[in-house]
Amino acid sequence: MRALSKKRQPAAEVVPFPYIHRRVFIERQALRAAELNPDAGERHVRYQIQVQIDAMRRRGIGEELILREARCLETAIRAALWRTVMGAPGGGH
Repeated sequence: MRALSKKRQPAAEVVPFPYIHRRVFIERQALRAAELNPDAGERHVRYQIQVQIDAMRRRGIGEELILREARCLETAIRAALWRTVMGAPGGGH
């Protein structure tokens, strides 16, 4: 009998912070940064991203994935901040 060939299964990709779970977090950080003066707001955003990086490292997530997620998180927070600051007059924010 011929041995069955084992097909290599693709590795599952771990998404540390799926968007649906971080949406509220992103909006909250953007609102908080918008309430602060520009320098303090910048420090707040950077601090929050570092907190998330540290959490991913503690969970044993690979450095490449951490860097990708940190960039995505920063982009999302800054986009939400931009929407908050530049929102239409009388808008919800």
